[in-house]
Amino acid sequence: MRMRGEQEVNSTSMKTMETKPDIIDGNITMNAPVAPRDRNMFSDGSTRVDFVLAWEEPHNSEKEESTAINPAQSKWRETFLKKLKYSGLLVEKRDMVQAKARICFVLLSAPWSVLCYYAEEISLRVPLQVVNSSYTNWSAQIFQYVSVSNPMSQDVPNPPPDFYTCQFRNNKLERFLGSEDRETFFKTTQRHQILYEILARTPYGSVSKGEVGIDRLLNEQVFTSAYPLHEGGFQLPSSPVVPESLKLRQILYAYWAQWSCWKRYQPLDHIREYFGEKIALYFAWLGFYTAWLVPASLVGTLVFLAGLWLMTTDVPAKELCNSGGDFIMCPLCNICSSWNYSSICITYKAGILFDNGGTVFLSVFMSLWAVTFLEYWKRTCSSLSHRWDCSDFQEIEERPRPEFATMAPMTMRNPLTGSEEPYFPESKRLNRVLTGCMIMIIMVVVVLMFLIAIILYRSILSIVISKANYSFFIFSAGRIASLTGSVLNLLVILILSRVYISLAHILTRWEMHRTQTKYEDMFILKVFIFQFVNFYSSPVYIAFFKGRFIGYPGNYDTLFGVRNEDCGSGGCLIELAQELLIIMVGKQLINNVQEFIMPKVRAWWQKRKRRVKEVQEEEGGEEAACPWEVDYQLLLCEGLFSEYLEMVIQFGFITIFVAACPLAPLFALINNWVEIRLDAQKFVTEYRRPVVERAPDIGIWFDILQFITYMAVLGNAFLIAFTSSFLPRLYYRYTRDASLSGYINFTLATSPWNYTREHRHACRYRGLRDENGKYLPEYFHLLAIRLGFIIIFEHVVFFIGRLIDMMVPDIPEDVELKMKREHYMAKEALAENQALGRAMFPGEVNGTAGELRQRKPRRSPPPAPRMTEISEEADTLGS
Repeated sequence: MRMRGEQEVNSTSMKTMETKPDIIDGNITMNAPVAPRDRNMFSDGSTRVDFVLAWEEPHNSEKEESTAINPAQSKWRETFLKKLKYSGLLVEKRDMVQAKARICFVLLSAPWSVLCYYAEEISLRVPLQVVNSSYTNWSAQIFQYVSVSNPMSQDVPNPPPDFYTCQFRNNKLERFLGSEDRETFFKTTQRHQILYEILARTPYGSVSKGEVGIDRLLNEQVFTSAYPLHEGGFQLPSSPVVPESLKLRQILYAYWAQWSCWKRYQPLDHIREYFGEKIALYFAWLGFYTAWLVPASLVGTLVFLAGLWLMTTDVPAKELCNSGGDFIMCPLCNICSSWNYSSICITYKAGILFDNGGTVFLSVFMSLWAVTFLEYWKRTCSSLSHRWDCSDFQEIEERPRPEFATMAPMTMRNPLTGSEEPYFPESKRLNRVLTGCMIMIIMVVVVLMFLIAIILYRSILSIVISKANYSFFIFSAGRIASLTGSVLNLLVILILSRVYISLAHILTRWEMHRTQTKYEDMFILKVFIFQFVNFYSSPVYIAFFKGRFIGYPGNYDTLFGVRNEDCGSGGCLIELAQELLIIMVGKQLINNVQEFIMPKVRAWWQKRKRRVKEVQEEEGGEEAACPWEVDYQLLLCEGLFSEYLEMVIQFGFITIFVAACPLAPLFALINNWVEIRLDAQKFVTEYRRPVVERAPDIGIWFDILQFITYMAVLGNAFLIAFTSSFLPRLYYRYTRDASLSGYINFTLATSPWNYTREHRHACRYRGLRDENGKYLPEYFHLLAIRLGFIIIFEHVVFFIGRLIDMMVPDIPEDVELKMKREHYMAKEALAENQALGRAMFPGEVNGTAGELRQRKPRRSPPPAPRMTEISEEADTLGS
């Protein structure tokens, strides 16, 4: 095993490994009659460009150079490029002149010897044998089982083959599949990985001060960008061509990024081949999640339709609408007048859409759906992880983050590499983490303060509208205040989200986490905790607190002198549904508009700054811009954080509060169909090609999804018990009247005698209280039933979820068998004394693995001699 500090020492030995010219792509490219000329080449037309570095300089002017060019940056850049040449990379410099500046490009290419050295250093996996089995998802298996043509399948050209693989060893090169072709043995993404590894560990100054790697140089603005090149343009040829002649980027655009592909499977293997495992796993998870939303949407829509039917047949609703003036309700505010309960007939019926027996079934279904979804995603993830050679992936010893290396106050010897590395004391980091937690608590308090402000806004607006002279506004005061309060709450949520994400970046950087993985995990955790409170505080208030602490006539509870708000005429559940639809759907619409418009605006602005250069080229008759110039104008890929966060927040809405809005899964499904294509278009057409990152799973996001699943079970239990009218109706049905006749009168209490005497008439209000305002025995009966329901509900759902976890193995049996087979083949391939061919892969010459064969009959052993024969033989020998 080589140490990282040996890079410069061993670079000379790597060069001596070369016995032939490293660049042999020229003849291959010229002999290909169909494929277009690859423009990602050096000026010699044969050396492949693996990576590009770029920086901007003012035009050659003594005045500009003295004011704009930093001597330290120029020295670091020259030193870094010299180190890259010394490490064995091929370097070529190109310039692009603009009106105000010159953009300098450095093209990098890795020779064969460098590729072999670093492939072994970073444990790249290379092919041993082609695997003939194909990956089939669960929906395709269902269509195949029922013998129905699959409308979602599509024949994507040039599917990447699947291999048994093992870690690369240079001394076992001849045992790997395709090792005779140096140009195609390492995939393009693997070459990018190797180049980025070299760039990340090459020093440009003092190693003890952390002056190492391209990331630090980008932070110091020594280089403006560092990126691998796209494989040609994404536009399809104007004339019809054979699909197999398309490049991989064009295939992704034609069969994935276009809107017409909304109902088709994603070409996950092609995505992984072009963008790497981490991005492919995100799209695999998003597609899997979207597919699982289909049954949830169907069940939710059926429950909603059942609510439409119950609107016309519900006995309490008919009783309320036909009550006339039987129920005179107490005023809703101190200056309001009494009102007739029958006046809310339409609103009460609308509430039945979201508050009926079907929502209880939907809550149980979605709780089990969430548990089952995560279990089957683990199976799918393990299958994809093995298929993409990440099942045994372990993060290699990560180098320190550039910012950590810059700001660390001391150094310490790394026990693994033996080199001096920047170090930050754990005690100081702990103090900073605790300080960050205190700031998080303060921000949560700020969210709650805004929530209280919106509550007061609704209460005050209702009073103001009630004073108006227009009867329509007076009658709709509560609804108008609720709707405008929800819209205002959405705006506050979006503004606070932006503020806290910036604050979370500052806090996480200040905490001085050594590695990028630790930094990302802590950042994601901070943002999720805040967003969880930010997005869900208002729905939680409406679901579990609104209307609970209002008191009774003559003894109303107040907040800052304002009477606590009660649930609307249709109940709290319809208000919760309204809040969810405005926040969830509104947020999705705003995000989709931003994702569709903002990248195009940013790309237009970058191209506009370079319009002078394009006009000069057109006037001068020069050929099209070089690939590195075209890709430089694209946007930097900022990672998957915002994409995951958006989906995780949505997952919480459709699981925790699904009892209040059965249509939430349907809106999520429609949004995700749009989201997949928007993200695909961004990665294929608008982003620079990101450096490939390997990953065995979706990381900390899975733990967050599990937490949301547990909260969903508890949330639905409390929602049905305390917010829905399901249990009060059930209690009345079994204790009073099975037909629910008289239920409306059961839910209404009469104002206390002192209030009646003061206002000279009695009125009704919702509650189970007597004439003195004390709770009736029925209230405590219902309270015991509600608490018992919560305990039974969560125990049953968690028990069934545990059974599903036990019955569904995390790794499918066929995948586990393939993993064992691959491990065996890797051991045989890397054995020192193992011959190739048939001896390497026994049993695969005359048949496939797993094929049943008739066992050959064995020769029966000779019968054992009897005891009498043994004794006679012994007597003979004795005589």
